[in-house]
Amino acid sequence: MEKLKRNERIAAIIKILGDQPNKIFTLNYFTEKFTAAKSTISEDIMVVKQSMEKMKLGKIQTISGAAGGVKFIPYTTKEQNKEILENICQHLGQKERILPGGFLYMADIIYSPQMIHQLGEVFASQFDYKEVDYIITVETKGIPLAMMVAKAMNLPLVILRRDSKVTEGSTVSINYVSGSSKKMQRMSLARRAIKPNSKVIIIDDFMKAGGTAKGMMDMMKEFDTQVEGIGVLIATKEPQEKLVEDYIPLLILEEVGEKSESVEIYPNPALIYPAL
Repeated sequence: MEKLKRNERIAAIIKILGDQPNKIFTLNYFTEKFTAAKSTISEDIMVVKQSMEKMKLGKIQTISGAAGGVKFIPYTTKEQNKEILENICQHLGQKERILPGGFLYMADIIYSPQMIHQLGEVFASQFDYKEVDYIITVETKGIPLAMMVAKAMNLPLVILRRDSKVTEGSTVSINYVSGSSKKMQRMSLARRAIKPNSKVIIIDDFMKAGGTAKGMMDMMKEFDTQVEGIGVLIATKEPQEKLVEDYIPLLILEEVGEKSESVEIYPNPALIYPAL
């Protein structure tokens, strides 16, 4: 490979680290890729680290030792959360999104690569996932968000199905009661999808009473798996008592008024305001 100038190496390092967050790259990887000395690469990485921290674009962590190296950790500040979440609220607050029955049209948000990528990094900033093994969600609307969270954390995604698939082999199925509709529903998971004694974070798109999240927690018990946290894109303000505790919503939906043609939705205050 042609020898690169310093600014070219720095640009390449940023691209490589940013494309694969939370993955450790050794110094040897960069020295071989750029045909440069370790001391030179170390200086380049220091420039990248200082620039990232100054612009609040994430964290560059260096790991010492034989198995060490460098990795990029996605991170958002409360100011960035405020900008991202208020932008989502502005989109979701349009009266044209109100559907019969008091529902809210969200598909374009959930399937927008740019928006869902930002939300994935917001979630990655809220959890300590050093010892977490999997991101868990249930099909189907929660999949894009959970995938972006899994990418930001560099963890595999596991999807609970409404119906078991022949291609998944033997499965475990449970019945659960939806907290909002009070209807009996079913979810299944392949036995080989999760190793026993794992730790997971649950991600979903919407929570009203918490029945689906409770069902996912019950499923994890069948796999002797510990739930380390629950994150949802939108949680309704009512009922205040959910079937699960210690969940992190990004947005709070207070009301969808069909008659008034208004949507009251706002960011989770804990994510955008400094702690008192």
